Amino acid sequence: QVQLVDSGGGLVQAGGSLRLSCAASGRTFGTYTIGWFRQAPGEEREFVAAISGSGRSSEYADSLKDRFTISRDNAKNTVYLQMNSLKVEDTAVYYCAAGFSYVNKRAEAYHYWGQGTQVTVSS
Repeated sequence: QVQLVDSGGGLVQAGGSLRLSCAASGRTFGTYTIGWFRQAPGEEREFVAAISGSGRSSEYADSLKDRFTISRDNAKNTVYLQMNSLKVEDTAVYYCAAGFSYVNKRAEAYHYWGQGTQVTVSS
């Protein structure tokens, strides 16, 4: 089992950047695929990005891949989501999640979830 703690959210102006972190407990962190999802008020949860346990493979939502970058440091049990050129529509609660399957865009593929971190982008 793994426990995830999301952090790094906050208030930023449009065009700014934030880096979210997902810190995990457990000695087997490198075996988990980690995904980032987000949910805006009144909207369904949507996929943002995912990275394989080794870090060699990643996947992005098509609309975000030019601005967001996912990475991981298994020595620190941490996955990062670098978000650049933020837009008002990026405002949401961002969640990281861990799963056993290969890089996957479906929320159902992930078994463990962080508590979420709020990202608010102002105009």
